[in-house]
Amino acid sequence: MASLKPRVSVEYGEKATIVTFTDEKILEERDIVELQQSLVGIIEQSEKINLILDFANVKFLSSAVLGLLIRVSKKIYEQDGQLRLCNISPRIYEIFKITRLTEIFDILPDRAEAAASLTKEP
Repeated sequence: MASLKPRVSVEYGEKATIVTFTDEKILEERDIVELQQSLVGIIEQSEKINLILDFANVKFLSSAVLGLLIRVSKKIYEQDGQLRLCNISPRIYEIFKITRLTEIFDILPDRAEAAASLTKEP
């Protein structure tokens, strides 16, 4: 029996849409393609979106996920939206630092700080 992956949970808050990755590992190309389709669908639901990506459950991800995050970021900023990442494990954060993605993404410790850092309503 095949399960749908990667699983995400979506919450619609006052200031932002929060997508929580529910899988511990995001490694397979098929999963990343499905994840991209999910995220693009969420982004396209509104003209301007404030999106928080919560990595609390993620322990492992492939480099292809980093590319996906860059594409998602570009799409959000083209629509004058905002993107925040939060709850990234120290091991994964180290990858962001090495690849200098910490200079591109706003990475915050938790959802509350991510939401507080948003400057305007969606």
